[in-house]
Amino acid sequence: MLLSLSSRFVGNVYLIQCKGRIVLGAEVKALEAMLDEGAREFSRLVVELSEVSRLDSIGLGLLVRFSERMRRRGGDLRLAGPPKFLTDLLKLTKVSALLESYATEEEAIQSYLRERPTVAVQKQEGPRVLVVDESADLCVFVRTVLMQHGYDVRSTCSFRDAKTLLQVEGIEYLVVGPSTPRLSAETVMQSLTALAPRAKALQLDPEFKIRDVQEASDALLQLFASGD
Repeated sequence: MLLSLSSRFVGNVYLIQCKGRIVLGAEVKALEAMLDEGAREFSRLVVELSEVSRLDSIGLGLLVRFSERMRRRGGDLRLAGPPKFLTDLLKLTKVSALLESYATEEEAIQSYLRERPTVAVQKQEGPRVLVVDESADLCVFVRTVLMQHGYDVRSTCSFRDAKTLLQVEGIEYLVVGPSTPRLSAETVMQSLTALAPRAKALQLDPEFKIRDVQEASDALLQLFASGD
């Protein structure tokens, strides 16, 4: 089976799911390209491997190289759901000391979320916000605008991942966009506010996506001003 890749971000963690073989050639190049893409914005990476059937030395070298690269930036690359053959391989080669592994992607993600930030980072943090919408582009836009105004923003396109973030993160504002997968924005809002009852819940209106940049930015900041 050739390598199939998909990715998403969960707060400040970038997750890559792999299915098939990670071997020298097009497969390794494809994974490297996706790791590069994630590393442009994130320093915390998770590679999910539960459906990987083979990993050669080049593929393993790639994972170790990115782990070292992310650690130099204060982050890491961690593995989720490695099959038994890979777990045995990591132990045999002693690479398990270099690549942290977790049984599930949720555990790998939470391993990052539970880490305490450095004092320097803590001083820079503003009110903590979680943005939830199925559009990655909308999440990036909202995150960018709010961070420029001093907010500490997490975002995700997945309702399930939002629940994972709320189990760990102390969220002060919850922002739900107009589009959510398979669920209405109202249902998402009710479910998530139940997990974070102290957070101020804000919902973007259905027209938010089609507004121009300045209008959307103003509407977003006014929404936060009205929520204070």
